[in-house]
Amino acid sequence: MQPEKRNLIIMWFANFFVGASMTMVIPFLSLYIDSLGQYSDEEVQRWAGFVFGISFLVAFFVSPIWGKIGDRFGRKKVLIGTGFGIAISVFLMGYVNSVEALFVLRLFMGLATGFIPASMALIAAQSSKRTAGETLGTLQTGTVSGGLLGPLFGGLIADGVGMELTFILTSAILCVAALLVVFGVKEVLYEEKGEKKKHYRSKEVVQHIVKSPMLIMVMIVALIIQMALFSVQPLLALFVDDLTNSPENMAFLAGVAFSITGLGNLLSTRRWGQLGDKIGHEKVMLILLILSGILFIPQGFVDSLWQLISLRFLFGLAVGGLIPCTTAFIRLSCPVSMQGEVLGYNQSFRFLGNVLGPVTGGMVAASFGISYVFIGSGVLLLLTAVALKLVLNAGRESRQEENSA
Repeated sequence: MQPEKRNLIIMWFANFFVGASMTMVIPFLSLYIDSLGQYSDEEVQRWAGFVFGISFLVAFFVSPIWGKIGDRFGRKKVLIGTGFGIAISVFLMGYVNSVEALFVLRLFMGLATGFIPASMALIAAQSSKRTAGETLGTLQTGTVSGGLLGPLFGGLIADGVGMELTFILTSAILCVAALLVVFGVKEVLYEEKGEKKKHYRSKEVVQHIVKSPMLIMVMIVALIIQMALFSVQPLLALFVDDLTNSPENMAFLAGVAFSITGLGNLLSTRRWGQLGDKIGHEKVMLILLILSGILFIPQGFVDSLWQLISLRFLFGLAVGGLIPCTTAFIRLSCPVSMQGEVLGYNQSFRFLGNVLGPVTGGMVAASFGISYVFIGSGVLLLLTAVALKLVLNAGRESRQEENSA
Protein backbone atom coordinates (compact mmCIF):
# COMPACT_ATOMS: atom_id res chain seq x y z
CA MET A 1 0.00 0.00 0.00
CA GLN A 2 1.24 3.50 -0.81
CA PRO A 3 2.39 5.49 2.26
CA GLU A 4 -0.14 8.25 1.54
CA LYS A 5 -3.08 5.86 1.52
CA ARG A 6 -1.86 3.97 4.61
CA ASN A 7 -1.38 7.26 6.45
CA LEU A 8 -4.93 8.35 5.63
CA ILE A 9 -6.47 5.08 6.85
CA ILE A 10 -4.48 5.08 10.10
CA MET A 11 -5.19 8.74 10.82
CA TRP A 12 -8.92 8.27 10.15
CA PHE A 13 -9.20 5.67 12.93
CA ALA A 14 -6.88 7.60 15.23
CA ASN A 15 -8.89 10.81 14.80
CA PHE A 16 -12.14 8.95 15.36
CA PHE A 17 -10.97 7.64 18.72
CA VAL A 18 -9.44 10.96 19.79
CA GLY A 19 -12.61 12.85 18.78
CA ALA A 20 -14.76 10.35 20.65
CA SER A 21 -12.60 10.54 23.77
CA MET A 22 -13.24 14.29 24.00
CA THR A 23 -17.04 13.82 24.24
CA MET A 24 -17.57 10.26 25.55
CA VAL A 25 -18.01 11.44 29.15
CA ILE A 26 -21.07 13.57 28.35
CA PRO A 27 -23.79 10.98 29.17
CA PHE A 28 -22.41 10.14 32.62
CA LEU A 29 -20.25 13.14 33.53
CA SER A 30 -22.74 14.49 36.08
CA LEU A 31 -23.18 11.04 37.62
CA TYR A 32 -19.41 10.51 37.83
CA ILE A 33 -18.89 13.88 39.51
CA ASP A 34 -21.72 13.12 41.95
CA SER A 35 -19.99 9.86 42.89
CA LEU A 36 -16.80 11.72 43.84
CA GLY A 37 -18.28 13.53 46.84
CA GLN A 38 -21.31 15.03 48.54
CA TYR A 39 -22.45 17.71 46.12
CA SER A 40 -25.74 19.53 45.62
CA ASP A 41 -27.41 19.40 42.21
CA GLU A 42 -26.26 22.96 41.50
CA GLU A 43 -22.65 22.09 42.37
CA VAL A 44 -22.74 19.00 40.15
CA GLN A 45 -24.06 21.02 37.20
CA ARG A 46 -21.48 23.76 37.75
CA TRP A 47 -18.59 21.32 37.96
CA ALA A 48 -19.87 19.40 34.92
CA GLY A 49 -19.66 22.60 32.88
CA PHE A 50 -16.16 23.37 34.16
CA VAL A 51 -14.84 19.83 33.65
CA PHE A 52 -16.29 19.46 30.16
CA GLY A 53 -15.34 22.93 28.93
CA ILE A 54 -11.78 23.17 30.26
CA SER A 55 -10.38 20.72 27.68
CA PHE A 56 -11.70 22.76 24.77
CA LEU A 57 -10.72 26.08 26.36
CA VAL A 58 -7.11 25.00 26.86
CA ALA A 59 -7.04 23.45 23.39
CA PHE A 60 -8.12 26.82 21.98
CA PHE A 61 -4.83 28.33 23.17
CA VAL A 62 -2.40 25.49 22.46
CA SER A 63 -3.54 24.22 19.03
CA PRO A 64 -1.52 26.81 17.05
CA ILE A 65 1.54 26.03 19.18
CA TRP A 66 1.32 22.33 18.36
CA GLY A 67 0.81 23.23 14.70
CA LYS A 68 3.97 25.34 14.70
CA ILE A 69 5.96 22.56 16.41
CA GLY A 70 4.73 20.11 13.76
CA ASP A 71 5.71 22.45 10.92
CA ARG A 72 9.20 22.81 12.37
CA PHE A 73 10.05 19.36 13.75
CA GLY A 74 7.62 16.97 12.03
CA ARG A 75 3.94 16.17 12.49
CA LYS A 76 4.50 12.52 13.37
CA LYS A 77 6.41 13.48 16.52
CA VAL A 78 3.53 15.70 17.63
CA LEU A 79 1.04 12.91 16.91
CA ILE A 80 2.94 10.40 19.03
CA GLY A 81 3.46 12.74 21.98
CA THR A 82 -0.09 14.07 22.10
CA GLY A 83 -1.64 10.65 21.38
CA PHE A 84 -0.03 9.02 24.39
CA GLY A 85 -0.66 12.17 26.44
CA ILE A 86 -4.41 11.93 25.84
CA ALA A 87 -4.36 8.19 26.60
CA ILE A 88 -2.59 8.75 29.94
CA SER A 89 -4.98 11.51 31.01
CA VAL A 90 -8.07 9.41 30.13
CA PHE A 91 -6.63 6.38 31.96
CA LEU A 92 -6.05 8.38 35.15
CA MET A 93 -9.60 9.75 35.06
CA GLY A 94 -10.83 6.30 36.03
CA TYR A 95 -8.90 6.49 39.31
CA VAL A 96 -9.59 10.03 40.55
CA ASN A 97 -11.12 10.52 43.99
CA SER A 98 -12.05 14.19 43.73
CA VAL A 99 -13.68 16.46 41.19
CA GLU A 100 -10.67 18.79 41.36
CA ALA A 101 -8.40 15.96 40.16
CA LEU A 102 -10.82 15.21 37.32
CA PHE A 103 -10.73 18.90 36.35
CA VAL A 104 -6.91 18.90 36.26
CA LEU A 105 -6.81 15.78 34.08
CA ARG A 106 -9.33 17.27 31.62
CA LEU A 107 -7.13 20.38 31.56
CA PHE A 108 -4.09 18.22 30.74
CA MET A 109 -6.15 16.50 28.05
CA GLY A 110 -6.71 19.92 26.49
CA LEU A 111 -2.94 20.48 26.42
CA ALA A 112 -2.54 17.22 24.48
CA THR A 113 -5.20 17.93 21.84
CA GLY A 114 -2.61 18.99 19.27
CA PHE A 115 -3.21 15.53 17.85
CA ILE A 116 -6.08 16.62 15.59
CA PRO A 117 -4.48 19.69 13.93
CA ALA A 118 -1.22 17.72 13.54
CA SER A 119 -3.06 14.91 11.78
CA MET A 120 -4.77 17.36 9.42
CA ALA A 121 -1.45 19.06 8.69
CA LEU A 122 0.21 15.68 8.02
CA ILE A 123 -2.47 14.59 5.54
CA ALA A 124 -2.70 18.06 3.95
CA ALA A 125 1.07 18.15 3.41
CA GLN A 126 0.99 14.84 1.52
CA SER A 127 -2.01 15.82 -0.64
CA SER A 128 -2.12 17.57 -3.98
CA LYS A 129 -4.06 20.82 -3.98
CA ARG A 130 -6.29 19.36 -6.71
CA THR A 131 -7.54 16.56 -4.44
CA ALA A 132 -7.17 18.18 -1.02
CA GLY A 133 -10.93 18.52 -0.50
CA GLU A 134 -11.67 14.86 -1.07
CA THR A 135 -8.72 13.66 1.02
CA LEU A 136 -9.29 16.01 3.95
CA GLY A 137 -13.02 15.36 3.75
CA THR A 138 -12.34 11.67 4.22
CA LEU A 139 -10.07 12.38 7.20
CA GLN A 140 -12.55 14.79 8.72
CA THR A 141 -15.30 12.17 8.85
CA GLY A 142 -13.20 10.43 11.49
CA THR A 143 -12.83 13.50 13.72
CA VAL A 144 -16.40 14.77 13.41
CA SER A 145 -18.02 11.36 13.65
CA GLY A 146 -15.94 10.49 16.69
CA GLY A 147 -16.99 13.69 18.43
CA LEU A 148 -20.65 13.15 17.62
CA LEU A 149 -20.76 9.41 18.30
CA GLY A 150 -18.62 9.68 21.45
CA PRO A 151 -21.60 10.42 23.75
CA LEU A 152 -23.50 7.39 22.41
CA PHE A 153 -20.56 5.02 22.83
CA GLY A 154 -19.68 6.46 26.24
CA GLY A 155 -23.21 5.96 27.51
CA LEU A 156 -23.49 2.40 26.21
CA ILE A 157 -20.08 1.35 27.59
CA ALA A 158 -20.74 2.98 30.97
CA ASP A 159 -24.08 1.16 31.24
CA GLY A 160 -22.40 -2.14 30.39
CA VAL A 161 -19.13 -2.11 32.35
CA GLY A 162 -19.27 0.93 34.65
CA MET A 163 -17.96 4.48 34.47
CA GLU A 164 -14.45 3.81 35.78
CA LEU A 165 -13.78 0.96 33.36
CA THR A 166 -15.03 3.11 30.48
CA PHE A 167 -12.06 5.44 30.96
CA ILE A 168 -9.63 2.52 31.05
CA LEU A 169 -11.03 0.91 27.90
CA THR A 170 -10.97 4.22 26.07
CA SER A 171 -7.35 4.78 27.15
CA ALA A 172 -6.37 1.36 25.80
CA ILE A 173 -7.95 2.15 22.43
CA LEU A 174 -6.13 5.51 22.32
CA CYS A 175 -2.84 3.74 23.01
CA VAL A 176 -3.51 1.41 20.09
CA ALA A 177 -4.20 4.45 17.88
CA ALA A 178 -0.92 6.07 18.98
CA LEU A 179 0.99 2.83 18.35
CA LEU A 180 -0.48 2.68 14.85
CA VAL A 181 1.02 6.10 14.25
CA VAL A 182 4.40 4.97 15.62
CA PHE A 183 4.67 1.89 13.42
CA GLY A 184 2.39 2.67 10.49
CA VAL A 185 2.68 6.35 9.58
CA LYS A 186 5.45 7.62 7.31
CA GLU A 187 5.55 11.38 6.84
CA VAL A 188 5.31 12.32 3.15
CA LEU A 189 5.54 15.80 1.64
CA TYR A 190 3.83 16.61 -1.66
CA GLU A 191 5.90 19.30 -3.37
CA GLU A 192 3.86 21.72 -5.47
CA LYS A 193 5.70 23.43 -8.32
CA GLY A 194 6.88 26.89 -7.37
CA GLU A 195 6.29 26.37 -3.64
CA LYS A 196 9.37 27.31 -1.65
CA LYS A 197 10.46 25.60 1.54
CA LYS A 198 10.74 28.14 4.33
CA HIS A 199 10.35 28.34 8.10
CA TYR A 200 7.81 31.01 8.99
CA ARG A 201 7.79 32.95 12.23
CA SER A 202 4.49 33.14 14.11
CA LYS A 203 4.29 36.85 13.29
CA GLU A 204 4.52 36.07 9.57
CA VAL A 205 1.81 33.41 9.87
CA VAL A 206 -0.55 35.81 11.65
CA GLN A 207 0.17 38.50 9.03
CA HIS A 208 -0.65 36.02 6.27
CA ILE A 209 -4.01 35.26 7.92
CA VAL A 210 -4.86 38.91 8.63
CA LYS A 211 -4.13 39.96 5.05
CA SER A 212 -6.64 37.41 3.73
CA PRO A 213 -10.28 38.26 4.58
CA MET A 214 -11.33 34.89 3.20
CA LEU A 215 -9.00 33.00 5.55
CA ILE A 216 -10.45 34.89 8.51
CA MET A 217 -13.96 34.15 7.25
CA VAL A 218 -13.13 30.45 6.95
CA MET A 219 -12.12 30.36 10.62
CA ILE A 220 -15.31 32.18 11.61
CA VAL A 221 -17.28 29.55 9.68
CA ALA A 222 -15.47 26.83 11.68
CA LEU A 223 -16.40 28.63 14.92
CA ILE A 224 -20.08 29.01 13.99
CA ILE A 225 -20.39 25.37 12.92
CA GLN A 226 -19.20 24.12 16.29
CA MET A 227 -21.37 26.64 18.16
CA ALA A 228 -24.44 25.40 16.30
CA LEU A 229 -23.57 21.71 16.81
CA PHE A 230 -22.92 22.06 20.54
CA SER A 231 -25.56 24.70 21.36
CA VAL A 232 -28.23 22.00 21.70
CA GLN A 233 -26.02 19.24 23.08
CA PRO A 234 -26.70 19.75 26.81
CA LEU A 235 -30.40 20.32 26.10
CA LEU A 236 -31.26 17.40 23.83
CA ALA A 237 -32.11 15.03 26.69
CA LEU A 238 -34.67 17.52 28.02
CA PHE A 239 -36.03 18.18 24.54
CA VAL A 240 -36.33 14.45 23.78
CA ASP A 241 -38.02 13.90 27.13
CA ASP A 242 -40.66 16.51 26.22
CA LEU A 243 -41.25 14.75 22.90
CA THR A 244 -41.41 11.16 24.17
CA ASN A 245 -42.27 11.17 27.89
CA SER A 246 -40.09 8.06 28.17
CA PRO A 247 -37.66 8.63 31.07
CA GLU A 248 -36.31 5.07 31.16
CA ASN A 249 -34.82 5.41 27.63
CA MET A 250 -34.22 9.15 27.67
CA ALA A 251 -30.40 9.09 27.74
CA PHE A 252 -30.21 6.56 24.91
CA LEU A 253 -32.79 8.37 22.76
CA ALA A 254 -31.01 11.69 23.33
CA GLY A 255 -27.76 10.04 22.28
CA VAL A 256 -29.41 8.76 19.10
CA ALA A 257 -30.86 12.21 18.33
CA PHE A 258 -27.45 13.83 18.74
CA SER A 259 -25.36 11.14 17.07
CA ILE A 260 -27.57 10.68 13.98
CA THR A 261 -25.93 13.87 12.74
CA GLY A 262 -22.66 11.94 12.71
CA LEU A 263 -24.19 9.34 10.38
CA GLY A 264 -25.12 12.11 7.97
CA ASN A 265 -21.53 13.33 8.19
CA LEU A 266 -20.16 9.91 7.31
CA LEU A 267 -22.34 9.60 4.23
CA SER A 268 -21.77 13.05 2.74
CA THR A 269 -18.47 14.61 3.82
CA ARG A 270 -16.24 12.99 1.19
CA ARG A 271 -18.64 13.88 -1.63
CA TRP A 272 -18.83 17.52 -0.55
CA GLY A 273 -15.02 17.58 -0.55
CA GLN A 274 -14.97 16.20 -4.09
CA LEU A 275 -17.43 18.86 -5.22
CA GLY A 276 -15.27 21.54 -3.60
CA ASP A 277 -12.25 20.29 -5.56
CA LYS A 278 -14.28 20.77 -8.77
CA ILE A 279 -16.15 24.07 -8.29
CA GLY A 280 -14.30 25.74 -5.40
CA HIS A 281 -14.51 25.12 -1.66
CA GLU A 282 -15.76 28.61 -0.88
CA LYS A 283 -18.79 28.05 -3.14
CA VAL A 284 -19.60 24.75 -1.44
CA MET A 285 -19.28 26.41 1.99
CA LEU A 286 -21.83 29.03 0.98
CA ILE A 287 -24.31 26.41 -0.23
CA LEU A 288 -23.89 24.27 2.88
CA LEU A 289 -24.24 27.17 5.33
CA ILE A 290 -27.59 28.03 3.77
CA LEU A 291 -28.75 24.40 3.80
CA SER A 292 -27.57 23.91 7.39
CA GLY A 293 -29.46 26.98 8.59
CA ILE A 294 -32.63 25.97 6.76
CA LEU A 295 -32.49 22.46 8.24
CA PHE A 296 -31.62 23.57 11.78
CA ILE A 297 -34.48 25.99 12.44
CA PRO A 298 -37.36 23.48 11.95
CA GLN A 299 -35.89 21.20 14.62
CA GLY A 300 -37.29 23.59 17.22
CA PHE A 301 -40.85 23.06 15.96
CA VAL A 302 -41.07 19.24 15.80
CA ASP A 303 -43.71 17.41 17.80
CA SER A 304 -42.31 13.85 17.55
CA LEU A 305 -38.95 12.16 17.98
CA TRP A 306 -38.85 10.74 14.46
CA GLN A 307 -39.23 14.25 13.01
CA LEU A 308 -36.31 15.48 15.11
CA ILE A 309 -34.11 12.52 14.13
CA SER A 310 -34.98 12.95 10.43
CA LEU A 311 -34.14 16.66 10.44
CA ARG A 312 -30.90 16.09 12.36
CA PHE A 313 -29.86 13.43 9.85
CA LEU A 314 -30.50 15.82 6.95
CA PHE A 315 -28.65 18.53 8.85
CA GLY A 316 -25.72 16.11 9.22
CA LEU A 317 -25.66 15.57 5.45
CA ALA A 318 -25.30 19.32 4.95
CA VAL A 319 -22.99 20.33 7.79
CA GLY A 320 -20.66 17.39 7.10
CA GLY A 321 -19.05 19.18 4.17
CA LEU A 322 -18.27 22.44 5.93
CA ILE A 323 -15.24 21.44 8.00
CA PRO A 324 -13.34 19.61 5.19
CA CYS A 325 -14.02 22.53 2.85
CA THR A 326 -12.56 24.98 5.37
CA THR A 327 -9.53 22.72 5.83
CA ALA A 328 -9.04 22.24 2.08
CA PHE A 329 -9.28 26.00 1.51
CA ILE A 330 -6.41 26.48 3.97
CA ARG A 331 -4.41 23.84 2.06
CA LEU A 332 -4.95 25.82 -1.14
CA SER A 333 -4.20 29.29 0.23
CA CYS A 334 -1.25 28.68 2.59
CA PRO A 335 2.34 27.53 1.93
CA VAL A 336 2.88 23.99 3.17
CA SER A 337 5.55 25.19 5.65
CA MET A 338 2.96 27.15 7.64
CA GLN A 339 -0.11 24.95 7.18
CA GLY A 340 0.21 23.20 10.52
CA GLU A 341 0.13 26.48 12.42
CA VAL A 342 -2.73 27.92 10.33
CA LEU A 343 -4.71 24.71 10.78
CA GLY A 344 -3.96 25.02 14.49
CA TYR A 345 -5.58 28.46 14.53
CA ASN A 346 -8.54 27.05 12.63
CA GLN A 347 -8.83 24.23 15.17
CA SER A 348 -8.67 26.82 17.97
CA PHE A 349 -11.75 28.52 16.55
CA ARG A 350 -13.51 25.16 16.46
CA PHE A 351 -12.63 24.44 20.08
CA LEU A 352 -13.83 27.92 21.06
CA GLY A 353 -17.15 27.05 19.39
CA ASN A 354 -17.31 23.89 21.51
CA VAL A 355 -17.10 26.09 24.61
CA LEU A 356 -19.37 28.95 23.49
CA GLY A 357 -22.07 26.68 22.02
CA PRO A 358 -23.27 25.03 25.25
CA VAL A 359 -22.95 28.31 27.19
CA THR A 360 -25.00 30.40 24.75
CA GLY A 361 -27.47 27.55 24.21
CA GLY A 362 -28.07 27.26 27.93
CA MET A 363 -28.57 31.01 28.29
CA VAL A 364 -31.06 31.16 25.41
CA ALA A 365 -32.95 28.09 26.68
CA ALA A 366 -33.17 29.51 30.20
CA SER A 367 -34.54 32.83 28.91
CA PHE A 368 -36.80 31.79 26.03
CA GLY A 369 -37.04 27.98 25.84
CA ILE A 370 -35.19 25.18 24.07
CA SER A 371 -36.95 25.74 20.73
CA TYR A 372 -35.32 29.14 20.45
CA VAL A 373 -31.88 27.55 20.65
CA PHE A 374 -32.58 25.79 17.35
CA ILE A 375 -33.98 28.98 15.86
CA GLY A 376 -31.06 31.12 17.05
CA SER A 377 -28.41 28.68 15.83
CA GLY A 378 -30.12 28.33 12.46
CA VAL A 379 -30.33 32.11 12.04
CA LEU A 380 -26.65 32.37 13.01
CA LEU A 381 -25.72 29.90 10.25
CA LEU A 382 -27.73 31.91 7.71
CA LEU A 383 -26.13 35.18 8.83
CA THR A 384 -22.72 33.56 8.45
CA ALA A 385 -23.69 32.62 4.88
CA VAL A 386 -24.54 36.28 4.21
CA ALA A 387 -21.17 37.38 5.62
CA LEU A 388 -19.35 34.78 3.49
CA LYS A 389 -21.18 35.98 0.38
CA LEU A 390 -20.14 39.60 1.10
CA VAL A 391 -16.49 38.54 1.53
CA LEU A 392 -16.62 36.56 -1.74
CA ASN A 393 -18.12 39.53 -3.59
CA ALA A 394 -15.50 41.88 -2.16
CA GLY A 395 -12.72 39.52 -3.23
CA ARG A 396 -14.17 39.23 -6.73
CA GLU A 397 -14.40 43.01 -7.10
CA SER A 398 -10.83 43.42 -5.85
CA ARG A 399 -9.52 40.93 -8.44
CA GLN A 400 -11.45 42.69 -11.21
CA GLU A 401 -9.93 46.04 -10.24
CA GLU A 402 -6.43 44.52 -10.25
CA ASN A 403 -6.99 42.99 -13.69
CA SER A 404 -8.32 46.24 -15.16
CA ALA A 405 -5.51 48.36 -13.67
